[in-house]
Amino acid sequence: MLSKAPQILKQLNDSVRTRLIGLPESTPFSPPARPHLHKAAPPLETEPVAELSAALKKTLTHLHTLQHEAGYWEAAVFDNPTITSEYVMFLQFLGILDEDIRLRAKNYLWETQTNRGGWTLYHGGPEEHSATIEAYFTLKLCGVDQNDPRMIQAKKLILEKGGIETSRIFTKINLAMFGEYSWEKIPCISPELMLQPRKTPFNIYEFSSWSRAVIIPLLIIFDQKPTAPLKENEKLGELWEGLTQPSRRKQIQEFLLDKKWNLEKIFRLVQAGLFIYEKSPIKPLRQKALKMAEKWILEHQDPNGNWGGIFPAMTNALVALKLRGYPLSHPRMVKGLSMLRSFADETESTIRVQSTVSPVWDTAITTYAMQETGVPPTDVRVQKSVQWLLNKQITQVLGDWRFKASSNTPPGGWPFEHENDQYPDLDDTALTILALLPSEQLKKSDTHLRSAIDRGIEWMLGMQGSDGGWGAFDRDNNRQIINQIPFSDLKSLLDPSTPDVTAHVMEALGAAHFDLQSKPIQKALRFLRTTQEENGSWFGRWGVNYIYGTGAVLSALHVLGVDMNQDYIQKSRNWLLSLQNADGGWGESCASYDVNHYVPLGYSTASQTAWAILALLACPPEDATPLEEGVRYLLKNQTEDGEWKEPEWTGTGFPKHFYLRYDYYRLYFPLLALGRYAETQTHKHSSPSK
Repeated sequence: MLSKAPQILKQLNDSVRTRLIGLPESTPFSPPARPHLHKAAPPLETEPVAELSAALKKTLTHLHTLQHEAGYWEAAVFDNPTITSEYVMFLQFLGILDEDIRLRAKNYLWETQTNRGGWTLYHGGPEEHSATIEAYFTLKLCGVDQNDPRMIQAKKLILEKGGIETSRIFTKINLAMFGEYSWEKIPCISPELMLQPRKTPFNIYEFSSWSRAVIIPLLIIFDQKPTAPLKENEKLGELWEGLTQPSRRKQIQEFLLDKKWNLEKIFRLVQAGLFIYEKSPIKPLRQKALKMAEKWILEHQDPNGNWGGIFPAMTNALVALKLRGYPLSHPRMVKGLSMLRSFADETESTIRVQSTVSPVWDTAITTYAMQETGVPPTDVRVQKSVQWLLNKQITQVLGDWRFKASSNTPPGGWPFEHENDQYPDLDDTALTILALLPSEQLKKSDTHLRSAIDRGIEWMLGMQGSDGGWGAFDRDNNRQIINQIPFSDLKSLLDPSTPDVTAHVMEALGAAHFDLQSKPIQKALRFLRTTQEENGSWFGRWGVNYIYGTGAVLSALHVLGVDMNQDYIQKSRNWLLSLQNADGGWGESCASYDVNHYVPLGYSTASQTAWAILALLACPPEDATPLEEGVRYLLKNQTEDGEWKEPEWTGTGFPKHFYLRYDYYRLYFPLLALGRYAETQTHKHSSPSK
């Protein structure tokens, strides 16, 4: 439990901790003075401890049934239909799309089509143009006739939005690979990018890890500009009907007449030069660059076939290797194809491909939440999950993060997936450390566990940005000029420090006895002060959105022993209180990313309500009512088997463009919130037995 953290953590290996913090070995080391939650949180008079206990028991029992034999939890990851659409396109391009996949992918896409005929990026969201185009094309590849009434509906939406020409760049690339869009009209990135020295602003390590893993294979694809043949009934000529596009000559005239110079215009000029270069028969460094890209792809494939842990990186890598002459029977290709298929969530009638898998994330948070609920680290289920997590730590591979980390930072992070040796991330590492720390109190805790925690902390410290914050995968990955290149229409090529990741790292450091005077914490606190929004909230990069970011920050500040009565913290809490719904819960729409401020969902969700409760437990309001109502919302909406229903997307991939539903968010976050609240009530309602 959180309020027991000082006692639990007294047995940490102080000599190693003090080395990591940078204190002299002789300095006495003691945990920060933290307010006990049970002294601050008001009692829930109308909901006795027994009811809270029963609710917690139901969820714990349900989670026990979901634990894999090996010790981990892994929820389904839901995203928008473009991933499944692109999987079908990928198989079609390689010539291995079979009738079974065609049928089941078609069924899935019909199931996810809206009444208006389009496809959305998240549950309840508006139809999205590029997603609709890709689903439409995929259905044609699956044998659906364009005169099907549902296809006519989709076509109407597509033409209303300007057709293929107004879609995102990655949609245009997917279509260009079948000759349905011109390669000449796609912003170019030349393979010579591989030759850029690391000190130049456009070297590959200035791109985010996910962009790097996607773009480097694309360099090979862009060089060859392949087009796979289509049957006549699979082509998309009807998506150009009645649409006119400005001619190249007119575009040039408009460019010359525009006398204003800005970064966009400069990049357009650079693009024109690249197109001329691409048409030139003389490219003295091209073959060297292509070999470097191929070598990079081979070096970044994990032992079981994974690239980067994400679907686009894997498909691009496989296509690039195919273009470089690797047959589908090559061991590299076989492993990659097998790993990609493992991302599929299949039923007898449908196939839905996930963009990623989340076992470390799910296991770390579940293990942490169970222990915060009172499950001891000696519990057999906790011990199994702890051992599984320990085995997932990356200690031998110096991933891409090494190029920007502090000097001599050893590997020690955890990945998001079962396998992703090149790309451990700060969020998973922080939550895993929080899950492991209680086991260190045990008399029989082994040196391997203590070493794993210390090494994880050391890796996190080496990844702290110069701004004091932490990004997800890299340090100081924040050159904004990268997001201005024409290729970056999604503005997602960077991985800067964010409040939510920073808060998770701070919470882990606080639980590991870092105090407010330590340099890493001081720098991080300054980062949080500078990134607080005017209304008191914090942005959530990886969860939707301001509720997620604010909940993470307030929880971290509390664990560190920050005075929660400070004005900027009270402002944050009051902002959160102002958002509470009439049903007692909280709910925020993914649309908040589109307008850069909070947008109400209109009703509550279990995970977002849990984040708000955790924030209020860290900084309790004088009036107990909002907190009580939040708890009542969770208790009222829990099902008999210990779940909460949540079809909404509350996870974020790329703000404005890609959202996720991690299916266990509706389980372990409410468990964590109710568990912490239950602790505040236990002593209040406890009495000697008669």
